[in-house]
Amino acid sequence: MRQITHTIVAITLLSALPINASAQGVARDAPVTFAKDIAPILQAKCQTCHRPGEVAPMSLLTFADVRPWVRSIRAKVLAREMPPWYIDKTVGIQKFKNDPSLTDDELDRLVRWIDAGAPLGNEKDLPPQKQWPPTDRWLFSEKYGAPDLIVKSKPWTQPAAGQDQWWAPVVDAHLAEDRWVRAVEVRPSAKGRRVVHHAVVQASEFEKDPDLGEFAFAEFSIGSYGEAYDENQGKLLKAGTKFHFDIHYHSVGEAVTDQIEMGVYFYPKGYVPKYEVKHVPVGLTGIMGRNGTAGIDIPPNSIARHDAFMVLQKAARIENFKPHMHFRGKAMSLEAIYPDGHTEMLSYVDHYNFNWHISYVYADDVAPVLPKGTTLHVVSWHDNTAANKANPDPNQWVGNGSRSIDEMTHAHMNFVYLSDEDYARIIAERKRAKASGTQQQEQ
Repeated sequence: MRQITHTIVAITLLSALPINASAQGVARDAPVTFAKDIAPILQAKCQTCHRPGEVAPMSLLTFADVRPWVRSIRAKVLAREMPPWYIDKTVGIQKFKNDPSLTDDELDRLVRWIDAGAPLGNEKDLPPQKQWPPTDRWLFSEKYGAPDLIVKSKPWTQPAAGQDQWWAPVVDAHLAEDRWVRAVEVRPSAKGRRVVHHAVVQASEFEKDPDLGEFAFAEFSIGSYGEAYDENQGKLLKAGTKFHFDIHYHSVGEAVTDQIEMGVYFYPKGYVPKYEVKHVPVGLTGIMGRNGTAGIDIPPNSIARHDAFMVLQKAARIENFKPHMHFRGKAMSLEAIYPDGHTEMLSYVDHYNFNWHISYVYADDVAPVLPKGTTLHVVSWHDNTAANKANPDPNQWVGNGSRSIDEMTHAHMNFVYLSDEDYARIIAERKRAKASGTQQQEQ
């Protein structure tokens, strides 16, 4: 996917950063060097993407790689643009399984190192170079081995210039029996990453929710490549399933041929997880919106707010929060309105970035567990002004559409529906854990 260097900022974080506070990891009067202090941070937080063959535009594997980019690194980390993680750290749930963001101490060390002239230090202090797996490996292969099923879309060639294109091939999985899925990932070809905006895969025989309609089986977008489920959770693929691909391509100045691959990892035959995972989009997606709600309507040179609601027909646990908007996307929040009327802000992405469609995966002990009758309230803000540097044209009236220059808004979430007994048990367990933690702190 093409990389856009601008930033969409809803609420600045610069004033809140504790750059002048005392660092926990390194005394403020101690020298900071690349070899001793910075290389470990880059290995832990940056090199997943910043290495040859991956999505980032430059490598950060060595001092020679990093040194020309220090001013850009300083600006990006201070703005909390890199590593890409756009959850407001002062609002809602803050424990996630996939949080790559810098700690305050790591940020402090990076900035002090750059401000001191970015010294290398003693090469003997350098950590061993991390041995990264090949870029064409399947993400979950280390844990599960090779995928049990690999499904490939029919190839598509995106021309060097022209309008966005959508490719929707249907591929038969040739499944002879029902199978439970414990992990799935979707990936473009190495060259195809430059032209793929997203790839959504629907399973034709995947059970449809009567209250929600169709939902995706799997998806690829920059920042979201796959998902693995807890051992008591899974998705069900039924015999005879056909996969419907919905792939959004854009031109990048040269013709590129791509083929999407989906790797599926099954549970052993006969294993049935307790909970079925369902992928649910909550937002405004159609010309008239979903279920009779209003569609998107953004006047020129304005900032617009849109609200979407969904009532839980059963108790549920929410596994993740993944905002999706286009160039004018500014911010999105997820709020729970409980049956008794009280509200809880669960998550708030305060400076949405169209380049990264990140799935914020909640930690198990804090994932929202909500009673039947709870209303999920998703609020999105779009910035259709000249202040938004990503905006193609602030003088245009903007409505719903699949093109990147049009707009949409929805939050993708994985749900696990709970029985009344399971809901009561989980809430009781969390109350006991909280009471125990409070007691330990008091002692």
